[in-house]
Amino acid sequence: MSLEEIEMNFNQINETIDILQKSLEITYLDAFIETSNNLLDNKSAHVESGLPNDQDVKLLNQIYKKMNLESLSSEDVRKVIQLVLLKATRQEKIQPNHQMTPDTIGFLVAFVLEKLMGEKKTFSLLDITVGSGNLLTTILNQMSTDKFEISKAYGVDNDDTMLSIAGLSGQLQRLNLDLFHQDAIDDLVVKKSDVVIADLPIGYYPLDERVSHFATRATEGHSYVHHLLIEQSVNYLNDGGFGVYLVPTGLFETEEAKKLLVYIQENAYLQGMLNLPANLFSSAGSRKSILIIQKHGNNSKQVDEVLLGDFPSLKDEEQFQNFVKTLDKWIQINFNNR
Repeated sequence: MSLEEIEMNFNQINETIDILQKSLEITYLDAFIETSNNLLDNKSAHVESGLPNDQDVKLLNQIYKKMNLESLSSEDVRKVIQLVLLKATRQEKIQPNHQMTPDTIGFLVAFVLEKLMGEKKTFSLLDITVGSGNLLTTILNQMSTDKFEISKAYGVDNDDTMLSIAGLSGQLQRLNLDLFHQDAIDDLVVKKSDVVIADLPIGYYPLDERVSHFATRATEGHSYVHHLLIEQSVNYLNDGGFGVYLVPTGLFETEEAKKLLVYIQENAYLQGMLNLPANLFSSAGSRKSILIIQKHGNNSKQVDEVLLGDFPSLKDEEQFQNFVKTLDKWIQINFNNR
């Protein structure tokens, strides 16, 4: 699909969002949820207590009839939704921890995951901080294109608006997702998975009493939520499963990280940490890395040499190809008996 066609579909959705915002006096994101439900409900505007009014309903239904998202590929639908979420981020000043994972970073996570899974073409996947679902659906679409099959895809989030968006996005993309509205620190209702991914939120977890049993909790005061979520995710990995996380590049440079390192060493293998290209971030302090751990069990073992380094700029094709060769060699040496 051309960029013009993606933009045309975005403009149509955006037009319906503007109508619903004014008619129902709701936020941009809530209007997107409303219009997505309308699209999934036989392309028909839902009316409650006389709203939207008859004129707006007529206009909405005319736009819905012109739209044909079902004829687009799942990835093209995701790109249309991504434009909606980008506008929402600008318009509603969404807090950083709720902002979607950018495409480029999502593709790099999918790239690393494909290398790790190798010939294991079918596996289950959990996004423990699913948010709007952009990272999860990027991976699902990318890996299905490359002949991988996600047998089960789960997502967890405690924000009902974000989870609604993730669910509707999955339905519009015709993806099979099981999503759960939970605080990811609580006991989860999801089954253990072969892979856990997360674009980890950064900050403190405010409810100290809920994390008293966590090995990575702070001795005093609030605990880092990204530390707690790494520990929690290991509990929901199958033996030998991989955790692939987006983390601050300076994750292990804080005093509090000592507990996290001890926990990882006792329960999993720290197999790699790759710094994402610096030009993807506005400042050195906001730079992120991909952390790779593997849970103990099922013949897993510590790699002889932990994968450390920097992704080259994606604009430098030669450097990137050299990086791919280095990664392939590392995979072959350390995981060739899978």
